[in-house]
Amino acid sequence: LVARSIHTRSPRARGPFVAVNCGAIPESLIESELFGHKKGAFTDAVADKRGLFEEAEGGTLFLDEIADLPMPLQVKLLRVLQDSSFRRLGETHDRKADVRIVGASARDLGKQAQEGRFREDLYFRLHVLTLFIPPLRQRREDIPLLIDHFIRRFNERMGTQITGVEPSAMKLLMEFGWPGNVRELEHAIERAMVLSEG
Repeated sequence: LVARSIHTRSPRARGPFVAVNCGAIPESLIESELFGHKKGAFTDAVADKRGLFEEAEGGTLFLDEIADLPMPLQVKLLRVLQDSSFRRLGETHDRKADVRIVGASARDLGKQAQEGRFREDLYFRLHVLTLFIPPLRQRREDIPLLIDHFIRRFNERMGTQITGVEPSAMKLLMEFGWPGNVRELEHAIERAMVLSEG
């Protein structure tokens, strides 16, 4: 939500907003996902494929859980940030990248860099502006706003007309610790909407 808000309030708002969870893509596929590939670059590359950098051209690429990027990919990401260029897998020429990068991590990237688990040069390159977002349990006043947002979004997606949450349910939602933060709340609201009969 924060990354999308940064995008929509920026000069890049007319460009695409592309989000990817770096921890959810197998290490063997993430390079192709980010940079694309040329037909024949590897066994399953049956056609040319645009990567997420190309999909986000002129807009914002949100790299969620950026600390999960493997070290070799961190080197390639650093090159994109320094030179504004990248290469599809299997190609011999560079492509330009006009993309804003927003990264997010639940881990302390500075500490990860000091411990050698995240490239220090990439950390400093990304560390232009840092926003610390406290866990949901420390900002309970956001819970009703987020619930309203999720209800609107899921109503659109599911074709439902749910208008809100019963006061007794809201009390429980406000008191819960939300160890999974906003994602856990989002999934709880989606599950409740799928299962609700009224």
